[in-house]
Amino acid sequence: MIEIYTDGAASGNPGPGGFGTILRSGKHEKELSGGFRMTTNNRMELLAVITGLEALKSINNEVMVYSDSKYVVDSVEKKWVFNWVKTGFKDKKNKDLWMRFLAVYKLQKVRFTWIKGHNAHPENERCDRLAVAASQNKTALAIDSFFEAERNKPTLL
Repeated sequence: MIEIYTDGAASGNPGPGGFGTILRSGKHEKELSGGFRMTTNNRMELLAVITGLEALKSINNEVMVYSDSKYVVDSVEKKWVFNWVKTGFKDKKNKDLWMRFLAVYKLQKVRFTWIKGHNAHPENERCDRLAVAASQNKTALAIDSFFEAERNKPTLL
């Protein structure tokens, strides 16, 4: 069983954001993180999961993802995201990331466990620290191109 612990953060929401991910398999552990100059908390929560799944080197693994994001956990466990695909993500945000998620999700045997955030869960707290640090590293913030393009689209009245 591979365990993936995740968290995302955004200051201002939207604002600078980051994600933190811990992968664990037996005695092996790896930490991943990244930051973006303008994004949202939900995008970072989802990207933390995606990054963990994309880091797996083989397919058909039993994977347990631990997340404090009801947005991510409920969207998958309650099968909402699969209905969003059928409707072309009509009126849904983060289509780019959900499509990326689904591409790696189908390669593994993934289950989700929701954990309460900021509740002294050691791995969740570590992921939070990784996410916040990544969001504050002003010299290494990437551009969330899809989000910024969507955000800057003119709205029709």
